[in-house]
Amino acid sequence: MLPRRILDDILRRSALAAGARWNAPARFEAPIEEGGRVVGAMLRTGHTARAVRARWTVLATGAVPQALIAAGMCERRVPSGVALRGYVRNASMAGHIRALEIVWHWRLRPGYGWIFPCPDAIFNIGVGVFHGHHEIANRQASTTDVNLRELFEAFTDFHGSARELVASGTLERGLRGAPLRCSLQGARCARPGLLVTGEAAGSTYLFTGEGIGKAMETGLLAAKAIAEHRDDEPICASYRASLAALKPRFEMYERANRVNTHPWLAELVIWRARKSARLLRRMSGVLEETSNPGNLITFKGMVRLFTE
Repeated sequence: MLPRRILDDILRRSALAAGARWNAPARFEAPIEEGGRVVGAMLRTGHTARAVRARWTVLATGAVPQALIAAGMCERRVPSGVALRGYVRNASMAGHIRALEIVWHWRLRPGYGWIFPCPDAIFNIGVGVFHGHHEIANRQASTTDVNLRELFEAFTDFHGSARELVASGTLERGLRGAPLRCSLQGARCARPGLLVTGEAAGSTYLFTGEGIGKAMETGLLAAKAIAEHRDDEPICASYRASLAALKPRFEMYERANRVNTHPWLAELVIWRARKSARLLRRMSGVLEETSNPGNLITFKGMVRLFTE
């Protein structure tokens, strides 16, 4: 596993090698509009604001909604989930935690905890909570009710690896929280001169919280639409169609999210997978995107647990 600062710098250097110009730090303040079309962006660096004009503007500003609101693209300010993570250096645990660990437990509902081993005896450890789009839209759930630090403390209390990792290791740069926008919900994705991509467009899977690969995929689709067409409507239509083609996959993870609310489902599936090589491959396929996660916990899927 690579820390984000390393991955992000790899992407930045690749973009520069391809001809991009790097201007940072800068904050998106508002789109520049002429005749109802976006023709660039107002960026602010410290006390200085400047206009950057462009044939197309791609908004890839993450899950915080302020940029979406300023661009008139926000349909829902409330995030789908929230997460808290940190990096712990612990040389004594390097030989004990060799693979990704995901832990469901009633004390973490409706979410889970994780430990990802990184290079140089560093571990990414955190907790996340996820609510479905329907629950948030109908005010049946809210991420504002979640105390992530309490969840993190619970995780490091009941889970032995997490407890030992934190107790005998060194937390680097502190714990950091972040909102998550999931299931390609909560924002308009296109208007003349402007495309919304990445987590701003909701590119994170609800069940697993995996979003980096999906964000990059939506970015590639935005670039493809702009490269293959010249006029506004074909570009917007092409990009909308590309995201719509991804939607069924996101809906699978939306259905599977019930595991985060009912961790006994995960315990049941894992217990059965220990006795079935085929089911174990299907579970691995959920993370590899070769299996339908929703099928594991449907009534038919539950029946198959005991017949395979």
